[in-house]
Amino acid sequence: VAHAQQHGGPYPATTSTSTSVGGTAVERWLRPVAYQSTPPALLPPELRDDNPLGLPRRVDGRLER
Repeated sequence: VAHAQQHGGPYPATTSTSTSVGGTAVERWLRPVAYQSTPPALLPPELRDDNPLGLPRRVDGRLER
């Protein structure tokens, strides 16, 4: 996905706000997921508070490892 990509088709494809290519494709195919109040055992390792994979991440704006 790149912002410079264009659909390139005739009307209405070139005026669509959500196509299957380019930066607007994210809006079309995105599926928001919320993990609010999910027990830690059910979270993917990347999202757990204990950070078992040791990924660098920001918590409350501070870089952690």
